[in-house]
Amino acid sequence: MHPLPHHYKVVSSGGPFGNLIVKGIDEELPPIELNAPVQYGGPKNTWSPETLLPAALSSCLILTFDSVAEASRFRWHKIECEADGTLDRKEGIRYFVSFSLKVKLFVPQGTDKQKAQKLLRKAEENCLITQSLKGSVFLESEIIEE
Repeated sequence: MHPLPHHYKVVSSGGPFGNLIVKGIDEELPPIELNAPVQYGGPKNTWSPETLLPAALSSCLILTFDSVAEASRFRWHKIECEADGTLDRKEGIRYFVSFSLKVKLFVPQGTDKQKAQKLLRKAEENCLITQSLKGSVFLESEIIEE
């Protein structure tokens, strides 16, 4: 890991009509197109800042779990994380008031499920995105042996 602080730079550009284009500045990232979410009159087929936030949260949880599991020498096959962000108005301010994470962790037969749950909680507690959010994060998990 590089020493802190880390900087993540992007540039967004667009006009009064159509999608925005977001590009990474310092990294060779493919550009992505963004628009307003459907709830604000945007098209159904484009990512929005509001959909990227739960995507960042679920992705960060998975990547953090991978690191935690590796450090604990915990074997697993696959993980899925469904994230639902609730945008609401509280005290006159709109923000994401809560996030619900539903995790399915697929593990080998005979795996210690309590250890799996403990590692998932540790990943949620150490996820950089979780730690950066104002809203509450609720984790629900299912351990599936295969």
